[in-house]
Amino acid sequence: MIGPLFETEAPSYAGTSFPPPREFQATAHERLREGRKAGHKNQLIMAPTGAGKSYLGLRIAHEALIRGRRVIFVCDRTTLIDQTSAAADQYGLMAHGIIQAQHWRYRPELPFQIASAQTLQNRGWPRADVIVIDEAHTQLAVWTEHIMKCGASVVGLSATPFSSGLGSLFSNLICATTMDELTRAGVLVPLRVYSCTKPDMAGAATNSNGEWTDKAAEQRGMEVVGDVVTEWTKYAENRKTIVFASTILHCEELCRQFNEAGVMAAVFTSKTETAEREQLLAEYRMPESPLKVLVSVEALAKGFDVPTVGCVVDCRPLRRSLSTFMQMVGRGLRSSRETGKVDCILLDHSGNILRFLEDYTRIYYAGLDTLDAGAKLDKSTRAEAPEYEQRGCPACGFKPFAKRCIACGHEHQPPAMVPVEAGEMREVMLGKKKLADDTRHLWAQLCTYAAAHSAPDKQRGRAASLYRDMTGAWPPNDFKFDADANTPVTPNVMGKIRSKNIAFSKRRASA
Repeated sequence: MIGPLFETEAPSYAGTSFPPPREFQATAHERLREGRKAGHKNQLIMAPTGAGKSYLGLRIAHEALIRGRRVIFVCDRTTLIDQTSAAADQYGLMAHGIIQAQHWRYRPELPFQIASAQTLQNRGWPRADVIVIDEAHTQLAVWTEHIMKCGASVVGLSATPFSSGLGSLFSNLICATTMDELTRAGVLVPLRVYSCTKPDMAGAATNSNGEWTDKAAEQRGMEVVGDVVTEWTKYAENRKTIVFASTILHCEELCRQFNEAGVMAAVFTSKTETAEREQLLAEYRMPESPLKVLVSVEALAKGFDVPTVGCVVDCRPLRRSLSTFMQMVGRGLRSSRETGKVDCILLDHSGNILRFLEDYTRIYYAGLDTLDAGAKLDKSTRAEAPEYEQRGCPACGFKPFAKRCIACGHEHQPPAMVPVEAGEMREVMLGKKKLADDTRHLWAQLCTYAAAHSAPDKQRGRAASLYRDMTGAWPPNDFKFDADANTPVTPNVMGKIRSKNIAFSKRRASA
């Protein structure tokens, strides 16, 4: 314990050489500044797995620190404290204290603190000008109450901001980038899906939230435990793997079957002691370790980043929580230059990829428009969709395929639409009705309509959604939203919008 950690003079952060951001990270930070100037005290950044949430949060902290502000970075689990502290050290922000019970790095006088939410609950909040909250979708009471009455600027970070109530805590949502963009940039790897033997969930018991109970999922999942090891050996042998199960008992049985088959596996759950956790993770991270498989319920679903994971086995059937499914799949999507990793295999023993396919695809390409949209996704009950199992992408054959392929990007075009390519100077038609002179003309009309009929934070998303409904594709990246557009909306476009509004109202009334 030497160096700046024990210096008595006030720390200086001005000389810290912070790594330059990627373009989307710089853009997200700039949008954050613009949001604060516009009066948004509490803002949330949606950043998918691989987008560098910790980097973004620490970069925000660094900017505040060099301006003489006090910053608190809040972690929702004690296991993430040292991980965040190590990242801060790596970026040159070594002059920080840690607010956690009996932590050797307790330095309350420093202007930068990395804090355990649980310890803040017990000790109270120190003074801060900026608060960064990791995994903000967890909505722990210790910070949800504090950020509504404190004067600090608050930045939430989340890959899956789907929990109900975020819209009342944060007034501005910033989507840093999308999974599609990160995959094309090589930050994430493509997903290869194998739809494997699944439990029959028909008639399974549900809880008060409409999700299958853990006990029901465990009982049905036990019926296919033997197939899990067999199909892993067939498709993903020797890959570093995370298996997600329904309960700890389910985890233990899966682990036993792997070990009996000669595959070294270990259980990693909320009941795993801290010392054992550290030993398991240290062993698992070693490239040549014989420990190939970790089995968990949720302990590895959030904040666990081992880029060498090449397979995720999903044995935890869900029908509501899209965010949990995305967190599980995300554990295997990080690229690994050291190992030359080119893809991640998903062995679906739960049916989740089929239930969530359409919503997952939408998030994969476009992220979220509003915080309320995310909450609705985690409240919707998905029906079984066996037809996806047989239908592959018409362009590349990837399965499963709904409306847009998450492997090659091919998008299904409704029969009534005339295919339109970005920048092509041709009329946009709906059946025999002309909507616009070309795609830019249509976009200008939709900007005009959205600016007049939607709240400021929903205008861009509303225009994009209407564009997709009318053309079958999202607007090209170079189509910027123009809140000041004043392009007359043609009768045919207005008629299409009205018919959609009427249909939506009927569905809502029926629900």
